[in-house]
Amino acid sequence: MKKHIPNLITLLNLFCGCLAVLFAVHGLFEMVALFVFLGIFFDFFDGFAARMLNVKSELGLQLDSLADMVTSGVVPGLVMYKLLLMATTGGWSSGMFAGEMQFSGFNFSSLIPFLGFLITLGSCYRLAKFNIDENQTESFIGLPTPANALLIIAMPLILLYQNNDFLNSIILNQWFLIGLTVLSTYLLNSSLPLFALKFKTWNFKDNAIRYIFLILCIVFLVTLKYLAVPVIIILYILLSVVSKLGNGTAKA
Repeated sequence: MKKHIPNLITLLNLFCGCLAVLFAVHGLFEMVALFVFLGIFFDFFDGFAARMLNVKSELGLQLDSLADMVTSGVVPGLVMYKLLLMATTGGWSSGMFAGEMQFSGFNFSSLIPFLGFLITLGSCYRLAKFNIDENQTESFIGLPTPANALLIIAMPLILLYQNNDFLNSIILNQWFLIGLTVLSTYLLNSSLPLFALKFKTWNFKDNAIRYIFLILCIVFLVTLKYLAVPVIIILYILLSVVSKLGNGTAKA
């Protein structure tokens, strides 16, 4: 019976992803963020449960990626589609997220929002590679899909809650959104080595980079609110690069 517990937790991740899709379609991005966050929590907890119960399986690995495909693949792609749709149809108002798809002929501007689904395609490719890659057990190569999902869903929350005209003008610029889409798709499948938040021991020496990262995350979340999310992703990448360079210097 216990072998089914991690898989049940994984299915809760998938369920949260399904709900997030529904809320994204209707432009309720606070609820999207809530259920993506819950899905990511279940995504972390299913692996933890599998290790604790010693019931890791190939089925669990495949199920985990299929659930992530919805929660951390389809959802951010749909969110970016909605942001690009809003950017190309003009302006910002709290009700525009819920706008319906409207086609006025197939011109360039009407096709731009569909570029958002490059994130979904990139996430799918990354998850498929992850399942057959034996070099990502202790760390990651490329940005994990949950981190990328948090980066994308933070954009509408910044619009809604930061109340900053300068930030709004940047986020609602279609070229910024296209650039962010291309960058996130690249980072998902890059060869950039990134540390994982997996603690084998709790001592500071072995986990200094992780403790520093977590402390800074708390500071940024308290001071920057939703703007902290992209800042934390940048910090994560920079600390990973510094850690990699430090290990390389130490080995030399």
